[in-house]
Amino acid sequence: MFGVGLPEFAVIAVIAIFVFGPDKLPDLARQAGRMARQVRRMANNARDELRDELGPEYSDLELRDLDPREIVRRHITEAMEEDDDDYEPPVRRSRRGQRPLEDGEAPPYDVDAT
Repeated sequence: MFGVGLPEFAVIAVIAIFVFGPDKLPDLARQAGRMARQVRRMANNARDELRDELGPEYSDLELRDLDPREIVRRHITEAMEEDDDDYEPPVRRSRRGQRPLEDGEAPPYDVDAT
């Protein structure tokens, strides 16, 4: 979580022991846990209030669904799936005096023009 692994957490814990002392650490941990529960409760209340305001068609709404990156990713994925179903290969059309290349045929090359 937050890119903090076990070694980083151990370093943070040792620094906390030196800065706050071993007698204050349990109180600080208790306060941090209380704050985390309060933040989670506030987020859940905001989600529930948003669901109530938007109506029954948004009853499965999650706050992660409101992330702009997630919205764009979802729409792009849906569009790509629709395009795959409707894909038709392009029709080869020739201009007057020209013919389409056969499969594997190299295009003409003009040394003077390049």
